Amino acid sequence: MPNDPEKRHAEPTTFEDLPLHPTIRAGVRELGYTEPTPIQSRTIPDAVLGRDLIGTAQTGTGKTAAFLLPILERLLDHPNGRILALVLTPTRELALQANEFLDKLGRHTRLHGAAVYGGVGMGEQERALRGGAEIVVATPGRLLDHMSRGYVNFTNLEILVLDEADRMLDMGFLPDVRRILSRLPRRRQTMLFSATMPPEVVRLARDFLTEPKTVQVDPTAAAAVGVSHLALPVPTHLKTDLLVELLADQTMTSVLVFTRTKHRADRVARQLSLRGVGATVIHGDRSQAQRVKALEGFRTGHNRVLVATDIAARGIDVEGVSHVVNYDVPSEPDVYIHRVGRTARAQRLGDAFSLVGREEEDDLHRIEQRLGVEIRRAQVPGFDYKKPAADRVDSSAGQFRGGGGGGRRGERRGPPRERGRGRPPPRGRSGGGRPSAEPRRERRASW
Repeated sequence: MPNDPEKRHAEPTTFEDLPLHPTIRAGVRELGYTEPTPIQSRTIPDAVLGRDLIGTAQTGTGKTAAFLLPILERLLDHPNGRILALVLTPTRELALQANEFLDKLGRHTRLHGAAVYGGVGMGEQERALRGGAEIVVATPGRLLDHMSRGYVNFTNLEILVLDEADRMLDMGFLPDVRRILSRLPRRRQTMLFSATMPPEVVRLARDFLTEPKTVQVDPTAAAAVGVSHLALPVPTHLKTDLLVELLADQTMTSVLVFTRTKHRADRVARQLSLRGVGATVIHGDRSQAQRVKALEGFRTGHNRVLVATDIAARGIDVEGVSHVVNYDVPSEPDVYIHRVGRTARAQRLGDAFSLVGREEEDDLHRIEQRLGVEIRRAQVPGFDYKKPAADRVDSSAGQFRGGGGGGRRGERRGPPRERGRGRPPPRGRSGGGRPSAEPRRERRASW
């Protein structure tokens, strides 16, 4: 059991302690990793032995390497040119990123990966499925398209991974996943990884896994460790104005803004751009080329703001995200946890701001109950809908004033924290400064 003190004591503390071939360790070292995360140290030893696994851990804890490294280890000496492992993932971004990570981890091996996803032509993917790749990372819908054409051969498949299984449920993919699994060899290793385990995912695991080892790391309620939370009460129609004011703080170097709908994501990104803030957008209706361009522009710092919907959130893996802003407060606490998990990754610190309309207070209260803390409120003059003078946000000083629960600090002290390591500084006006044409309102005077 993962909670056994003796088992915890025996867990590997470096990648050198894990049962991995030197060629695979070389790829790990070249990526700069030295210590495995808890989900990696608790799953890799059993995974390389071929055991079925269920891994539950929050976003950003290293689940991808937890299944890619055992895949590479188990397939290292297998014949090439046949599909030996399949990773199913819910979004195009996750498929691309997992395949890119696979290429880096396995650069010293002879194993090849291929990403199979919708929104692009099928020709290159078909060639990979016909015999060009041993490891396929695919979204369910596009893989079924290929399978329906009759040239996908899973006869030699040895390993199956279901990545982000709860998000597949949210996106309606579980029927497709069941169709795919029913056509795979029954004698195989199956690993399922998920941030949460809703009943449908539990049933899926019961139907398709054999005596799996279950590893749970960091329960959902603790998923926000390393994140400082702040709620900003604001009338809904003033949310964009407040967001622009917040972005005037140049310490917000890499900002991920979440909205509930695709239409609102487009509108917010457009309004930010019109006000001189470098912003781009990503959601399910964007073409693959647009999504890749938006994510790359955000990753390189060309745009310091990325507006996204929740469905796209699982595909965003960018180091150095300094702030997550909930433009819309999610109705489900798990969604909030997944959102804020995009910052404070790899044991860094990060900030999560929530713009809270009056009608969203109940949603915020449920989030607080799940986190087990009271998220601190900060009143912004001219924006807040609660009149009593409480905390005030001073944007010119870049400080949070006052106390309250839920945060790690009451105010910023000393030098600013390291943010966005390796990211270029904001460029000119696109970095978030307000353009001179913006009308000045009286409510800004006390900021």
